[in-house]
Amino acid sequence: MTDLFATSEPEASAGPRPLADRLRPQSLADVIGQQHVLGAESPLGVMLASGSLSSLIFWGPPGVGKTTIARLLAHETDLHFVQISAIFTGVPELRKVFEAAKMRRANGQGTLLFVDEIHRFNKAQQDGFLPHMEDGTILLVGATTENPSFELNAAVMSRASVMVLERLSTDDLERLAQRAEAELGRDLPLDGDARRALLEMADGDGRAALNLIEQVAAWKVTSPLDAAQLSTRLMRRAAQYDKSGDAHYNLISALHKSVRGSDPDAALYWFARMLDGGEDPRFLARRITRMAVEDIGLADPQAQAVCLQAWETYERLGSPEGELALAQALTYIALAPKSNGVYVAYKAARAAAKATGSAPPPKHILNGATSFMKDQGYGKGYAYDHDAEDGFSGQNYFPDGMERPQFYQPVERGFERDLNRRLEYFAKLRAKRGS
Repeated sequence: MTDLFATSEPEASAGPRPLADRLRPQSLADVIGQQHVLGAESPLGVMLASGSLSSLIFWGPPGVGKTTIARLLAHETDLHFVQISAIFTGVPELRKVFEAAKMRRANGQGTLLFVDEIHRFNKAQQDGFLPHMEDGTILLVGATTENPSFELNAAVMSRASVMVLERLSTDDLERLAQRAEAELGRDLPLDGDARRALLEMADGDGRAALNLIEQVAAWKVTSPLDAAQLSTRLMRRAAQYDKSGDAHYNLISALHKSVRGSDPDAALYWFARMLDGGEDPRFLARRITRMAVEDIGLADPQAQAVCLQAWETYERLGSPEGELALAQALTYIALAPKSNGVYVAYKAARAAAKATGSAPPPKHILNGATSFMKDQGYGKGYAYDHDAEDGFSGQNYFPDGMERPQFYQPVERGFERDLNRRLEYFAKLRAKRGS
C-alpha cells in the first residue's frame, strides 16, 4: 500500500536544483545558527542525548531553519518524517495522516509529523492532535511565526516544548554565503561593502539570503560591484511585518516603551519601521495620543493637545506629508516629562469603586430638590466652598464610613510639581479644619 504523505527524503529531480535545496544541511551539526537550541547543553541537545525527544513547537521568523531542523530530527531519531501545512490541510487529510501513522506504529516505526503554520489550525483541529500525541502515534513538531501562547491551545502547549528560533545574525549569513560560494565554485562579484549590503538585504532570513546570492552569482560582470551598483540591480527584501500579527504587537510595544523611556531617536526608528511595513498612520496617531494620556498626563498637559493636533493635521494632509506631523508629536512626547500619576489613580479609583459597591454619597453633598428630600437631610450642613476661607471648605466627599484614600500621587516632574504643591496645600487646610 502506498504510504500517504511519505516525505522522508526529498525526491531526486533531473532538473536544476535551487541553491537553497542544494545547501540543505545533512545533519544537525551542519545547521547554521540556533546554537541556543541545538547546542549540546541546550534543551533540544539534552533531549537528543538522553533519547527522550518530546513534541515540539518551533517559534521563529521565516527562513531560520524550522523545517530543516524538524527533518533532521526525524532522521537522527529514526522516525518517519511527514510534513503537512495547516494552510492546505483539512480534517479529511488529517485523518489519513493519523491512520497512516497508526499503521506505521503497528509495524514498529514512529512518525514525526511536522505541521507548518500550525497556528492556522482552529481549536477543534488542534484538539484533534492530542489523542495521537498522548498514545505515541505521532511526535508532533509544529512551526509558527506567531506567538504560540496566543495562537495555540493550552492543551497542545502543555504537551509540547516551545523552542524559540532567532533571526540569523550577519555572521551566520556570512557563513552561509561562504558555503554557497564553495558550492558554486566561485566568489560573489561584490566588494566588501556590497557584500555586507547583500546580507543586510536578507534581513536575517537564510532562505532569502541564498536566493539573493544565487541571483548575484549568475551576473556576468568584469569587476566586483560596489554597494551602489548592487542596489540598482537588486530590490531590498521587504521587512517582515504583519499588521495583525506578532510583529505588529512587538513593534508597537517597542515604540511605546521608547517614548516612555524618553528616547526620541528610538521612537522615530520604530515609527519608521511600522510605516515601512504598511501600518495605518491613523492607528499610530491613536496610539501616540494614548501614550500622551497614559505616560505623560498632567506632567505636561499640552502633550495631549499636541498629539490631537498632529492627528488632525494628518487627516487634512494625508500621506506622506501628514506623517511628519505625527513624527513631530512623537518627538514632543518622547522628550516631555513623564508621569503615570493619573493613570495609576484612575485604576485605583476604579478598584475602590468596585470594592465599595453601592455606598451612597454623604447626605450633605446631595441636592435637596424637594421638601421631602430636605426633611431626609439632603444638603444639610453643606459648606459652599466659594464662601469658605481660601475657597476651600475641606468637607468630606466620600461615602460615610469610608476611610479617605489618596489615589492621585503626582510626581516631582513637569507641571505635576505644581499640582503636588496644591495637593499638599489642600491637605494642610483639610487637617486644620478637622475634616
